[in-house]
Amino acid sequence: MTSAIRHMTIDCSDAYALAGFWSRVLDLPVHEDDEPGDEEVLIEGAGLLFVTVPDAKTVKNRVHLDLQPQDRTRDEEVERLLGLGATLVADRRNPDGTGWAVLADPEGNEFCVERGKGERTG
Repeated sequence: MTSAIRHMTIDCSDAYALAGFWSRVLDLPVHEDDEPGDEEVLIEGAGLLFVTVPDAKTVKNRVHLDLQPQDRTRDEEVERLLGLGATLVADRRNPDGTGWAVLADPEGNEFCVERGKGERTG
């Protein structure tokens, strides 16, 4: 027998609020049974489970998400995500179009935005 990943769990201070941010990022709904104040909130179709915990984030993530825009460029997606409340942590974009941007969600969890699907060659 083998195991399957059921969810990727993200600890946070407000599960519903952070799930709402990621729901807008991914354009996927929060589970229909989840509501403000819930300690666990799931994003349908992404396998992301947000769990409210009392501990604050104190160090860099050991695991993070890499996003690849499907219908826009990396730079357009970075601007969209900044508008949703993300912050730019490190800009690793190169003049030749390669590289990525490191952003953080509203609770400081880092994630990367890679080149868009249409920007990749090969």
